[in-house]
Amino acid sequence: MELSEQKPVGLTGRYINALFELCSEKKIIDEVVSDFNNLKEHFLSNPEFSQLISSPTIGKVKQTKLIVEILKKAKANKVTINFCGVLSKNGRVSLLNKIVTEFLREVSRRNGELNVEVVSPYELDQSKKSIIEKQISKNTGREKILLRTNVDKSLIGGLVIKIGSKMIDNSIKTKLKNLELAMKGES
Repeated sequence: MELSEQKPVGLTGRYINALFELCSEKKIIDEVVSDFNNLKEHFLSNPEFSQLISSPTIGKVKQTKLIVEILKKAKANKVTINFCGVLSKNGRVSLLNKIVTEFLREVSRRNGELNVEVVSPYELDQSKKSIIEKQISKNTGREKILLRTNVDKSLIGGLVIKIGSKMIDNSIKTKLKNLELAMKGES
């Protein structure tokens, strides 16, 4: 089974590739990854910050100044600060969340890691996570599996596994929906 993550493309892909090359050259990938993880955890999940970076009523100059100020207070690497500043100056700050997410995925991909999202109707314990990781590793031939789990009680049972743009939906909710559609087709 060939499941792999896709390389970033388009405008975000160009930003990500340029940042990755710069970080590689300066040997600061781990620092920028740490900055982006902090940015994602503390700021991008914050509604006020999200409003700041998506609001067209706040001018580019003010957005840039605020973002740079926040990153400096967070003791971010100079490359991270400059990168986010350039995004803002270019009017692309609305792409920040996507770029951060995709950059982290790209670093993982280039490190040979496979990002996998598993959605289940209940919290998975460590033994179930290990079983899933081993099965995905066996099916994909990849040893480094980064498993992210989410809970969606509406699934009733089963799992939904997402790897890149591929999705395996083995949930009871989907099976019941398919059965209902099949029954409607029979009548």
